Amino acid sequence: MRTSQLFTKTRKDAPADEEARNAQLLIQAGFIHKEMAGVYVFLPLGKRVLDNIAQIVREEMNKLGAQEVQMTVLQPKDIWEKTDRWDDKKVDNWFKTKLVNGTELGVGLTHEEPFVDALKDYIGSYKDLPLFTYQIQTKFRNEKRAKSGLLRGREFTMKDMYSFARSEKEHLELYEKAAKTYAKVYERLGIGESTYRTYADGGIFTDKFSDEYQTLSDVGEDTIYVDEAKGIAINEEIYNDENLAKVGLKKTDLVQKKAIEVGNIFPLESKYTDALDVYFTNEKGEQESIIMGCYGIGISRLVGVIVEKFADDRGLVWPANIAPAQVYLARLGEDDAVVKAADELYEDLQKAGIEVLYDDRDVRAGEKFADADLIGLPYRVVVSAKSLEHNQVELKKRTSQEVTLLASKEVIKHLKGSE
Repeated sequence: MRTSQLFTKTRKDAPADEEARNAQLLIQAGFIHKEMAGVYVFLPLGKRVLDNIAQIVREEMNKLGAQEVQMTVLQPKDIWEKTDRWDDKKVDNWFKTKLVNGTELGVGLTHEEPFVDALKDYIGSYKDLPLFTYQIQTKFRNEKRAKSGLLRGREFTMKDMYSFARSEKEHLELYEKAAKTYAKVYERLGIGESTYRTYADGGIFTDKFSDEYQTLSDVGEDTIYVDEAKGIAINEEIYNDENLAKVGLKKTDLVQKKAIEVGNIFPLESKYTDALDVYFTNEKGEQESIIMGCYGIGISRLVGVIVEKFADDRGLVWPANIAPAQVYLARLGEDDAVVKAADELYEDLQKAGIEVLYDDRDVRAGEKFADADLIGLPYRVVVSAKSLEHNQVELKKRTSQEVTLLASKEVIKHLKGSE
């Protein structure tokens, strides 16, 4: 990627119509474009971040043995009527539409019913279970207020996964495996230490407790109570003596914190499979109910969470494994020797498998340095006439003020050694 070829540009100032810091910085740095409140376009750099997060989630779900599919956004009314969830009084924050013939349709909010409906032709015997299946898809939610940037969107990217088990015991085994997988996802994203599995209300999904994954943040809309010794928490919504006793937590051990929900897992029992008449036949030829679980991660929300978590007063700061590139290569000046050295280093870095954003524009050094900080790639490499006098280039980590002088050939070794 050459900056001169990117159609996006950075801004000097944050957009005045955004309250959330994540949206301010992402728009200012040219990662997203605001289409309307709660609806954002992911531009080239932003799309790379989104895809990198999605790939980490995908890899961990695949390790779990889950099978990826792509469901439809449009959903038939009848399957939602069978589970008694079509009425807006039951689910009031989703979009609905109509075909030209007047047939009502739902617009993808969640996919319990469609997943069960799609699997009814493939699940019949106990030999067909257990099963994990998931998708990464755009979802639509008719939020009453969407003023938190990517943290609360009307259109957003989500991973939703569903498990199907032959018994409650088997379901709990799958559920805990998924919970461990979620912990791995957040660890890989760099937020594992500040993310807590949190007891929460099951909401529209279940009468049992659900589990939220909450990342500590001063801008979080949720209040949780954390048992730091146990590494778990409980949501304020269910924070009372009765529920504390049920989950084995003591008020004296809990610390109140603000947090952002970054994922959730729900036990669904057999509510949806029974309602849609999907069962399995056991070894004795008897029909039994299928026990379900639901597992969600907001992919685009995580982009916003990571911005809120790591950004500093100079701009974005991306963890290496989700950054849109590893190196911001800044060429200072238009001297033939500088251009030649920068071009060669750009090619060498790419050949070594290191993603580079090459700032080849003819602009002042200060502008390039400010953009490097704002965009927030893990490393900045500067090629200038001054450094080339000593056959060296400057290498600087985004999170450090220290500049290291290295021979061009040593840059790749240094970067590879830091992986």
